Amino acid sequence: MFFTLSKVFWFLASPDTLLLLALLLAALLSFTKKASWSRFLIRLIAVGALLVATVPVGSYGIFLLENRFPANPPLPDKVDGILVLGGIISAPLSAERQSPQLGGAVERITEAAKLAQRYPYAKVIFSGGSGDPFNPEMREAHYAPPLFRQLGLPDGRVTYDDRARNTAENATVMHDLAKPGTGENWVLVTSAFHMPRAVGTFRQAGWRVIPFPVDFSTGPRHEWRPAFSLRGGLTHLNAALHEFIGLWVYHLTGRSDSWFPGPAS
Repeated sequence: MFFTLSKVFWFLASPDTLLLLALLLAALLSFTKKASWSRFLIRLIAVGALLVATVPVGSYGIFLLENRFPANPPLPDKVDGILVLGGIISAPLSAERQSPQLGGAVERITEAAKLAQRYPYAKVIFSGGSGDPFNPEMREAHYAPPLFRQLGLPDGRVTYDDRARNTAENATVMHDLAKPGTGENWVLVTSAFHMPRAVGTFRQAGWRVIPFPVDFSTGPRHEWRPAFSLRGGLTHLNAALHEFIGLWVYHLTGRSDSWFPGPAS
């Protein structure tokens, strides 16, 4: 139920959806006796779009998320396992094209493969079920093996989880698969902006993983540079808002150990 509700909520609450719904409402009002309301709403939408396009609020949110954990953290001499979160492969498109079709965040796999080569005795677990409630049979993990093979990791080296549908399920399912022992070192690889929520869920599952953020889109220092790109502003705002709402909801529902997990949490 939580999975479905979260998908429906974000579909309706994302900034790009709200912008489209507001435009549709303004168009409908223009055909009624409330045409003055339509003009007011259009002006409001224009001001909002201008702010999103010029004020880098979304990029600053991404900056805060991405810099919560240090990049290229020092790793111990012995690593027992490497955990790789999905969100890389489009399962429906891969099924149609009969080969893995990648979206963003491909560094999750490439950097994990580098770590696997650095630690040849470490176990590797890739977690990627179906995040689409309308296509539950389309599971990302089914299309990941060819990518790992191309990067030098044979099938026997990698364990694939095709059940987890969100970050909270990633943590619990991977914990069941790994059965980590006391004192073991497990490295978690995911996009830097997603790392705080991921770490919070793994800690809540009783797992003190070593965060290894990848796939950065901002630098280590943030500069407030006004731009003029509605697409860029909406992209950053969508991503940042999705993560911060996710952090709040996960902690509120007991799926994360902190409101904003960090190295000292």
